[in-house]
Amino acid sequence: MNYWTTSSNTLALNDASTHLSSSIEQLYFFLNNPSVSSGTVTNNLGIPPYIGNSAYVGNATLTSVSGSGSEKVLELTLTLVGSTISTTTPITLGENVQWLNSTFMSNSNDACINGYKDSNNTILLSFGT
Repeated sequence: MNYWTTSSNTLALNDASTHLSSSIEQLYFFLNNPSVSSGTVTNNLGIPPYIGNSAYVGNATLTSVSGSGSEKVLELTLTLVGSTISTTTPITLGENVQWLNSTFMSNSNDACINGYKDSNNTILLSFGT
């Protein structure tokens, strides 16, 4: 039974990671549209606050793609609290993105993604706190 629970929780965490990474990517592409001059957008997420009876946390790290002057990859890592179950999902974004150090907490009332585009077309992304 323990193997089944671990497998089930791993699949559910992968689903949450896929949904969250897709939401980050969509928010970036929306803000990167030339018709959006500047502004702030918050994306409230439609993902479950718990997997089994456990919350999960997320962190992300932004790195430049080697050999590319126009892409950055955001590595999203979600971990199920109280376990060793985790998943990492890469998200390819443009050179004008910056990630503000923040932590995602699935059971927070403020669980969201924040995006801000300034007048220089720099897009700042973070988890809501």
